Amino acid sequence: MLKNIPPLLGPDLLGILRAMGHGDEIAIVDANYPADAAGPALVRLDGISATDVLEAVLTLMPLDDFVDEAAIVMQVVGDAGARPPVVDEFEAIVKKHEPKMGVSSLERFAFYERVKTGYAIVQTGERRLYGNILLKKGIIRPQ
Repeated sequence: MLKNIPPLLGPDLLGILRAMGHGDEIAIVDANYPADAAGPALVRLDGISATDVLEAVLTLMPLDDFVDEAAIVMQVVGDAGARPPVVDEFEAIVKKHEPKMGVSSLERFAFYERVKTGYAIVQTGERRLYGNILLKKGIIRPQ
């Protein structure tokens, strides 16, 4: 155990978060997401919600403030303007850690393609539909 690190962040995920560089992307996805076939490194956190994983990850990882879209969710198929409750929760967590940021969205297949080019995927046990978010890592500025 380590101080001030959420215990759900195990050694594999901590190593990935530490190794990622500025601009690298990590996806936190729901239990239905085709993560094994996507390509990037995969960490499974079965039984843990995507919102809990997002909260834990953002306690350690800054989001990229050099881009307009550092937190991206998947759009609802057939209704791009729909906003599932899980997306509202994602945005509240993002704003808690990065008050000037929100979430944007991508069409389902564009989201899949973007995730394929990312650094890693964290597959959660999230059962809510559209419980998927892609994060672009930012920087920590000198003190």
